[in-house]
Amino acid sequence: VRRIVMLSGDSSAAAREAAAEAGMDRVYGELLPHEKVERFEELAAETKSLNPRGRIVFVGDGVNDAPVLARADVGIAMGALGSDAAVEAADVVLMNDDPCSVAEAVSISRRTISIVRQNIVFSFAVKFCFLVLGAFGAASLWEAVFADVGVALLATANAVRVLRVRNKKV
Repeated sequence: VRRIVMLSGDSSAAAREAAAEAGMDRVYGELLPHEKVERFEELAAETKSLNPRGRIVFVGDGVNDAPVLARADVGIAMGALGSDAAVEAADVVLMNDDPCSVAEAVSISRRTISIVRQNIVFSFAVKFCFLVLGAFGAASLWEAVFADVGVALLATANAVRVLRVRNKKV
């Protein structure tokens, strides 16, 4: 995370206080819904000019956040008290209203992507080996079927590791 910016419809004073408490880099208060979108577009253009591969994540919970949630590379809605519009527009819905959950969700998603990549590489490697062995007559059809089922079982067992997430706050 390079920058954390708050776009708020609350008063500037309240937004500044909350942003200072949360350690945010910039804060914009008293924004109407269309002004949030405009400010977000400016921030997105600024971010993309600095890093074309950069991703922009927006976290919101209200009706006023829905347009920006839909526009962001990743929209995260706080679902416990969030509006239906925000939940519908978001890519990810957190079922509590704790901002620390965003970091935990990112950690879980990175771990999941890593395990998915491992499963894909392992699956292709075993299938390629049995394809070559089968082409030279060194493996029978039943051995290939057994290997395929074995790969599926091992990939499933590997994927279960995602469920072992510590229940602590990040």
